[in-house]
Amino acid sequence: MVLYVKNMACKSCKVVIKEVMAELDIPMVKIELGEIETRNDISNDEKKKINVKIRKAGLELLESKEGRLLEKIRKIIFEYVYDSDEKPNLKFSALLSSKLNHSYGYLSNYFSEIEAISIEQYIIALKIERAKEMILFNEFTLSETAYKLHYSSVAHLSTQFKKITGLTPTHFKNLKNIRRKTIQEL
Repeated sequence: MVLYVKNMACKSCKVVIKEVMAELDIPMVKIELGEIETRNDISNDEKKKINVKIRKAGLELLESKEGRLLEKIRKIIFEYVYDSDEKPNLKFSALLSSKLNHSYGYLSNYFSEIEAISIEQYIIALKIERAKEMILFNEFTLSETAYKLHYSSVAHLSTQFKKITGLTPTHFKNLKNIRRKTIQEL
């Protein structure tokens, strides 16, 4: 049986789900962002128990077909930002349409209506969050970060970063270093 989970947007969400399913002794076949596949059918009582536990982490089981589509869109966006190192052969709109068998116009309008933000704005916000992580953990240079996040240049990344955060990536990185020095001096 496949269950769909709302707001499941990161790898730590998977950990929460695994812990809850283990605690409730519900065997899983696999878990992906937005989806849990169980070995057996789940009763309504079990669904309620799962929901009570995962709501503490801001997650929720989805019952409606529309909610499932929203989570599928989010999952594809998340994979595009976090899991794809190479630039895709298709534009994101074509990629999304082909994976979900709907026109991009329909998916875009649907997403915007529910989330009150466009798919493009959501992608930019997620990319900037990922860029902040990469900067904080010194994972990559700014050039590598721009490439991995599908920006055409470091300048494009820097412009969007500043627009969202109010800081340049370099200033953001320097703030992190200043905080580290201050803590070490204590």
